[in-house]
Amino acid sequence: MRATISAMAKHQWFRRTIGLGVLAGAAYAAWRAIERQQLPSGSSWEPQPFPFPPQPRASTSPSTGASTTGASTTAWLAPLDGACPTSHPVKAKLASGIYHVPGGQSYDRTTPDRCYVDATAAEQDGLRASKR
Repeated sequence: MRATISAMAKHQWFRRTIGLGVLAGAAYAAWRAIERQQLPSGSSWEPQPFPFPPQPRASTSPSTGASTTGASTTAWLAPLDGACPTSHPVKAKLASGIYHVPGGQSYDRTTPDRCYVDATAAEQDGLRASKR
């Protein structure tokens, strides 16, 4: 009889744990949806150091999505057909936070998320240089 009570207690504990997990997932999804609604359209995220979450970037141009460094030049552009234009040769991957300069070992095989004017512009955007 003691084994039956123990098995029933384990089953009840398992069901409660799964229920709490589903409830936590729904709460997280609702929180993300509310946060997304509060951001202006066309905004992007600025990377932060590890323990802190990304913060919305304030200096974006809503028409192109590119942040500006000067009066008329843009620091980065979106790639065209998976390639960077000649005016913005530095390739950047946002997921890894790494940028690749022309002539680098992985430059040719990198599919960019953004294309930068130079390495300085990529570093100012929170990216680091590739090690090779």
